[in-house]
Amino acid sequence: MSLVEHDPAHRLWLLRTPDSSYAFRLDADDRPRHVHWGPPLTLSQATQVAARRNPADSSFDEPGDERQEFPAEGGAFFGVAALAVRYEDGTSALEWRYDGHTSTEDSLVVRLADRHYPLELSLHYRVRGDVVERWTSLRNTGEAPISLLRTDSASWTLPRRAGARLTRTSGAWSAEYGVLREAVPVGETTLTSRRGVSSHQVNPWVMLDAGDATETAGEVWSTALAWSGSWRITVEHTHTGRVTWTGGFGHDHVGWRLLRGETWETPVFAGLYAADGFGGTSRRWHAYVREFIQPYPEELRPIVYNSWEATGWDVDERTETSLAEAAARLGAELFVMDDGWFGARTGDTAGLGDWTPNEQRFPAGLRPLADAVHAHGMKFGLWVEPEMVNPDSDLYRAHPDWVLHMANRSRTTLRNQLVLNFARADVADWAHKWLDRLVGEHGIDYLKWDMNRAFTEAGWPGGEAGRVWVDHVRAVHTILDRLRADHPALRIQGCAGGGGRTDLGILARTDEIWASDNTDAADRITIQHGYGQIYPAGTMSAWVTDSPNPTTGREAPLSFRFHVAMAGVLGLGGDLPRWSAAELSEAAELVALYKEIRPVVQHGELYRLADPATSALTAVQYVLDGSVVVFFWRRPTEFARPVTPPRLAGLDPSARYRDSGGVVHDGAVLLSHGLDVDLPGSGYASAVARLTRV
Repeated sequence: MSLVEHDPAHRLWLLRTPDSSYAFRLDADDRPRHVHWGPPLTLSQATQVAARRNPADSSFDEPGDERQEFPAEGGAFFGVAALAVRYEDGTSALEWRYDGHTSTEDSLVVRLADRHYPLELSLHYRVRGDVVERWTSLRNTGEAPISLLRTDSASWTLPRRAGARLTRTSGAWSAEYGVLREAVPVGETTLTSRRGVSSHQVNPWVMLDAGDATETAGEVWSTALAWSGSWRITVEHTHTGRVTWTGGFGHDHVGWRLLRGETWETPVFAGLYAADGFGGTSRRWHAYVREFIQPYPEELRPIVYNSWEATGWDVDERTETSLAEAAARLGAELFVMDDGWFGARTGDTAGLGDWTPNEQRFPAGLRPLADAVHAHGMKFGLWVEPEMVNPDSDLYRAHPDWVLHMANRSRTTLRNQLVLNFARADVADWAHKWLDRLVGEHGIDYLKWDMNRAFTEAGWPGGEAGRVWVDHVRAVHTILDRLRADHPALRIQGCAGGGGRTDLGILARTDEIWASDNTDAADRITIQHGYGQIYPAGTMSAWVTDSPNPTTGREAPLSFRFHVAMAGVLGLGGDLPRWSAAELSEAAELVALYKEIRPVVQHGELYRLADPATSALTAVQYVLDGSVVVFFWRRPTEFARPVTPPRLAGLDPSARYRDSGGVVHDGAVLLSHGLDVDLPGSGYASAVARLTRV
């Protein structure tokens, strides 16, 4: 059965997912009007919704109750425009005429054209699982350029409800993905990144509900933008109670020109409706990412050892070879050498851009180290930061014009580096060539692609400066795509000073995300809680590092650090030569345990059993084909303070489950009373429980 239906008489389209429907129509003036997004409706039922009208009470308000499906400037519209243009004669209002549509079993394109000017607009829809993907394309069919002031991917409408609440993230470097849930104020609320990346400060997704949804129940409408650069989502709550939002790439004061014959396509802005709360919303997003976004979702992510916290920039062949041997003994499957292996890189002040092995540190190049790593049965990876350059580098001295800059303005350095302008074809070509050569010549299995600073002076003398914000990111995506095509065995981690570039766009081209530079297990509980709102555990890289933690100075037991990291893609990052024999033995046992439970964690359904913001005892649960893994973490609390064991979820109440000690539990009991775990004392403590359906 087709997932896309059309009613020509009512000029209405209906898209169906397994648990929802989405409908819109064209009015008498060919303007797209939103009709329905929510529980399943038939095509006939959607036409009944479309027939409803609420006339405006005042000429100062937008007529009617229906919101525009893709609001554009023009007519009696006073809200946030998803599309704003300016023609050469100064006209900015848009008037559409319908120009036909095409559809397949799961996709739809509705074509509109300006009634007078040479601009064509296509609204794209595609159903993927529980998600409706939307994006737009614009084409200039005339001679004169058209200025594009705002080109969002899609706009969304919340059905009329008694309240409106917005869930989103707020954070910073090493404190990413903090979940905020607050009432939507009347007016316009804009979430944005002006940094050139999706950013640590806020992630490009939102969830809306009526203020009554919980983790386990209630309607939630959510959208996520597949874009790895600057972006903007504006939520509008009118005085009449309407809530809409629109989003796409770019930000205020940045525009582009659409040249003759050119087509401009926006990234996907995907939407999902769920009737089973925030937890059900997250599980649907995880399924979508695994099935439609990840390059190799069926793979199990390997256990990585990264040398950074052991060596910093002080790397050489002997030290790295020794670390690789120690990592192999613990059971690591991938060894990654971090910063410091190239050029004059002995700190963060020099060498970026000179991507050849340091001859003093690696006199025979990287091949001997790669061979040694492979001899231990591990894969070999390298840290790279292709988009950056130090002013103190051979590359910058040869090509000072290759960086983002503006005429007659200083070049701001952050972390002693500048941003290369990948919007330039010659710079992007240079980057692809050295990356392709590096991977091919040195047997590289894995790249940690980092990006450690925001855009400043994002100009391009002689080029179209505004397009830098988009074309740079498109070039990064293209290079990643080409590397994967040319080296099918290559796997890539996305990183931007931790989680500064986390989005559906980068996840389509990388295998995992370095969620945060903060490896403190106590902080990671909150960070991972926010990451998992949209993105699945199988994409979330998490390391076990030293105690005291190198970032926070906090001490925690080795088992606690492991149990937190094991809730994602387990990695090791500590200074292993300083670990005691007892620590190394315990670490090897925990690595072995993770390998056993890894399929459930990385591919299973996630259930959040307690909120770390409100509970000292936090737990997360994964379920896959009758296998269950539950992690319990307790942060310091008052001595002898009672804690409530979280109830399990996602189980069959009529089934029975055997734990690793052989005890059999009824599903109904686990669902209603939880699972008792022994967490002695009042400090950091943790446990992992394994259950198998009998």
